[in-house]
Amino acid sequence: MSSRKYPGKSARNALTDLGARILRSRRLMRAPIWLYRAGAGALLGPRMLMLEHIGRRSGAPRHVVLEVVDHPEPDVYVVASGFGTKAQWFRNITANPQVRVFLGSRAPAQATARVLDRQAADRVLAGYRARHPRAWSRMKGVIEQTLGEPITDTDTPLPMVELQLRSAAP
Repeated sequence: MSSRKYPGKSARNALTDLGARILRSRRLMRAPIWLYRAGAGALLGPRMLMLEHIGRRSGAPRHVVLEVVDHPEPDVYVVASGFGTKAQWFRNITANPQVRVFLGSRAPAQATARVLDRQAADRVLAGYRARHPRAWSRMKGVIEQTLGEPITDTDTPLPMVELQLRSAAP
């Protein structure tokens, strides 16, 4: 990408700006939801899930596709809110933590969402950076731009949410 299109910006900064604009594009960000609804969520791989949450005002089911940043136990998934606490899905799960999680092409599972404290979020983020250094180096600037503040190694402003799947009754 030519920095001529972005005077005074490096190509890396231009890519960060582009990435942030893409994340703000409702149409592009909602496209993966249609894959899950068509039963083809597995095409997105094991690092993605669809979260069904309830609108805090409307009471209607809402959907968002998120990256799994950690999977510490078989029935536990951790996702991050790249738009911070202002993300609608984050605000909705804070109001009502009872959600459904769609993994690949499997049937949805009931789950409870819990916002991690900053120390736990720091540990999850450190593990993610260690497991996916290239992905992190590409996305860090984009997420910092959407959050509006830098992401640090300690006391991260990036909210993390643990999704604890509930077992089906025997």
